[in-house]
Amino acid sequence: MKLVFIYGPPAVGKLTVAKELAALTGFKVFHNHLTVDLAETLFPFGTRPFGKLIDSIRMDVFEAAAEADTDLIFTMVYTGIRDDLWIRDVMDLIEGKGGSVHFVRLACPCDILEERVVLPDRKQFGKLASVESLRDCLGKWDLFSPMPFGEHLCIDTSSTEPGEAARRIVEAYGLRSNN
Repeated sequence: MKLVFIYGPPAVGKLTVAKELAALTGFKVFHNHLTVDLAETLFPFGTRPFGKLIDSIRMDVFEAAAEADTDLIFTMVYTGIRDDLWIRDVMDLIEGKGGSVHFVRLACPCDILEERVVLPDRKQFGKLASVESLRDCLGKWDLFSPMPFGEHLCIDTSSTEPGEAARRIVEAYGLRSNN
């Protein structure tokens, strides 16, 4: 089982690149709003029960995928060291079942993020959709640093089309679908 972590700040194009990568590889896309949206129906965003629920669901999905040898692409906003323990747990789970984890950090200048965050398609998935909210997130967390684990591929989405980004990911990690 292969897990591709695609991460970066809001509006950088994580889900768009993930969909392109899935089309090339056959990997399944597990984007973070699937769990965020579910948890928000029960608990306020950012509360302890909210975080506990999304972590639990995500780990269950990763474990089921690893046991079924189903390759996944997971998208998320990495908020720095506060996510590191959970990511290490995911890596231990996947690698403990013989799988591999690959990291892709998407980046682009803040002015491009601000242009993209207000695009109408973001509301379809309940994503952050205002410049004010984006600026608030960028002020609270370090959303531009790489995860401190393994090899990383960094792609600037302001100068790379989603299809090209997906091709670069496939090439960099030698990805092929086994599904």
